[in-house]
Amino acid sequence: MLNWTSAHLDAVRSAPPALPLTPIEKVRSLRADSVKSEAIPSARVWAPGARDVQIIVDGDRRGMQADSQGWWVDSGPGLGPGSDYAFVVDGEGPYPDPRSQWQPNGPHRASRVVDHSAFRWTDTRWQAPPLSSAIIYELHIGTFTPGGTFDAAIERLDHLVELGVTHVEVMPVAEFQGDYGWGYDGVSLYAPHQTYGGPDGFKRFIDACHARGLAVLLDVVYNHLGPSGNYLPKFGPYFTTQHHTPWGAALNFDGPRCVEVRRFVIDNALMWLRDYHLDGLRIDAVHAIVDLSAVHLLEELTCEVDSLQAQLGRHFVLIAESDLNDPRIVRPTEIGGFGLDAQWCDDIHHALHSVLTGEREGYYADFGSLDDLATAMRQPYVYAGRHSSVRERIHGRAPEGLSASRFVAFLQNHDQLGNRARGERIGHLVGDDRSRIGAALILLSPYVPMLFQGEEWAASSPFQYFVDFHDEPHLAEAVKNGRAREFGSFGWKPDEVPDPTAPTTLADSRLKWEELDQPKHAGMLEWYRALIQLRRAEPAFTSGRLDLVDVRHDAQNSWLVVNRNGVLVVCNFASEERSIPLGGPARPVLLASRPGMRFQDGAVVLPAESVAVLGRPSTTAR
Repeated sequence: MLNWTSAHLDAVRSAPPALPLTPIEKVRSLRADSVKSEAIPSARVWAPGARDVQIIVDGDRRGMQADSQGWWVDSGPGLGPGSDYAFVVDGEGPYPDPRSQWQPNGPHRASRVVDHSAFRWTDTRWQAPPLSSAIIYELHIGTFTPGGTFDAAIERLDHLVELGVTHVEVMPVAEFQGDYGWGYDGVSLYAPHQTYGGPDGFKRFIDACHARGLAVLLDVVYNHLGPSGNYLPKFGPYFTTQHHTPWGAALNFDGPRCVEVRRFVIDNALMWLRDYHLDGLRIDAVHAIVDLSAVHLLEELTCEVDSLQAQLGRHFVLIAESDLNDPRIVRPTEIGGFGLDAQWCDDIHHALHSVLTGEREGYYADFGSLDDLATAMRQPYVYAGRHSSVRERIHGRAPEGLSASRFVAFLQNHDQLGNRARGERIGHLVGDDRSRIGAALILLSPYVPMLFQGEEWAASSPFQYFVDFHDEPHLAEAVKNGRAREFGSFGWKPDEVPDPTAPTTLADSRLKWEELDQPKHAGMLEWYRALIQLRRAEPAFTSGRLDLVDVRHDAQNSWLVVNRNGVLVVCNFASEERSIPLGGPARPVLLASRPGMRFQDGAVVLPAESVAVLGRPSTTAR
């Protein structure tokens, strides 16, 4: 039975009227049906080292039979939609299914069968916009709205449409311990978090996004699992002692019996794209995925997603988070790359953040000069074959020949806020004027821009790290102590770090939507809308050609000019006005962050801490 909410019905009503399917669309629909996941006809679980595996279905226990590959199969009547089941392995358990698609009572309890064919999708004609034209908006379901659910998030989607967003990137939703958290400690990778609304809630959210023209990307974590509710080691060699991650044991992608572990992750990715109609995945910290196989897991994943794309007739994108500055991540597989569509690029953020704030601690020690920022505006890896003082070695390789649309740039994201002691936003650190400069450089850069929830109106709420381990005090204490230690390299004191396990830390991080009616926040929102509209209106700003980007700067006088094929983004970082040479006649003013700019003697004079966008001399003002 579907849980039809008023929000979902409104989303369906707002969609264009249903039209008869064309012959091609009928074929596409049949093709999608042919690869749908159905209710489990016969339960299976991989436990290659087990001597005995039993299944408990709705309270009844029965034995299972093993095949030669270590898969145990239920010889009973099968599992129908809504059945609860769990496994007993060599007398231990019961444990949830490693591939459970619904954990209605949390990660420690029984799994429940989901029939994906029962959901009534309304997005038959949907195709996502190309990534090269994207404005991505990262959000966290639990803090995006006061309700903290998929259905509550639907009620705010029209705001994103009016802003000009094209892609919504959702932070991880795989089931994790507790009612709230960032999601990077997920343990039931196939199951949308029950507190957010479970499988049907996530589908309603995605369907509502598509009805409004918004593509949906999901952040997935394949480098580690969380500490609570991770029962994979009870079933098989999912983890390896050969590699380690900063967050715990590494998954076994290249050791003995790794084939089924790789399959576990790849099937998970395909499930999200196929059964939840997602338009792409953002893969967390791929630098922590260690795989020495001849075919890297990411390359294998790319090929499998390409096959599903051809099967369904839908476009998918894969975006990696990586700090390796290695262009192989996004180079095509045909020339030895991993074939992902794009990657998050921290160097762009670090170069801009350090100039705006003056911070030089921690990983910002490698940045801070206008030279670095100028480099970041014309090539995404500031550290490409350069010595990194933080890493104490040569780092990165130049991404020659790659389009800027292969790289996602941002002024803020969950990491760069939440991994600060107090979770401050850029506006908390530098105020609105410098924030406007940062927004202009990102949104008018050659890269794919991404915003973090609330950034567009200079939200007052921080985004802090929070986790719910109230039933496991030893984990709660470990997290609190670990966070305090981590911040030492940035000079933050332990007493400055909010308790990540306190409910108030979550509450403080929720967006305050009532701020949209306040002049300060409404003014910032108008600035972001204007920048996004200008990016779309001026072809120079949608081009990913880095060879058409020229940057001039004067470190002594604190100004920088980015020339995007004749259109200028002129920035004054100084605390007083600056005369910035144009090298030609006055130009039409397309946008300015502050009043008071003027042209004088072949230069533009900008007020302190401001930015202006100037058109080509031959164009007329817009």
